[in-house]
Amino acid sequence: QVQLVESGGGLVQPGGSLRLSCSASGFTFRPYAWSWYRQAPGKERELVAAITSTGGSTNYADSVKGRFTISRDNAKRTVCLQMNSLKPEDTAVYYCRASLGAMDYWGKGTLVTVSS
Repeated sequence: QVQLVESGGGLVQPGGSLRLSCSASGFTFRPYAWSWYRQAPGKERELVAAITSTGGSTNYADSVKGRFTISRDNAKRTVCLQMNSLKPEDTAVYYCRASLGAMDYWGKGTLVTVSS
C-alpha cells in the first residue's frame, strides 16, 4: 500500500523555522521526482519546491527562494523541506508529492501556521 506521510508542521512565529518531512512506503522511492505543494485557505494549491530523482536539480517558487530548501534521502525514503525566515503568508497546508510518469502520489498534508 502506497503511503506518503508528512510531519513537522505546527505553529511558528514570523522569522522562525520549521523542517517538514515526508516519509514514503509501498513503492520504489529512488526513481521518483519529489515536490512540495501548499494550499492556503481560499487559494489554489501551488508548487513550492521540487527535486529530481537524482537530487541533482531543484527548483523553487519565487516566493520561497533563498528561504526554503528541499532535500531527499533515498536510504531513509524521506524528502524534507527546510523552511527558514517564515512569513505569515507561508501559512498553509503543505503536501508532498511523488511523481514518475503516470504514477502520481500525494500525502494528506501537514498544517503550517506562521503567526505571532
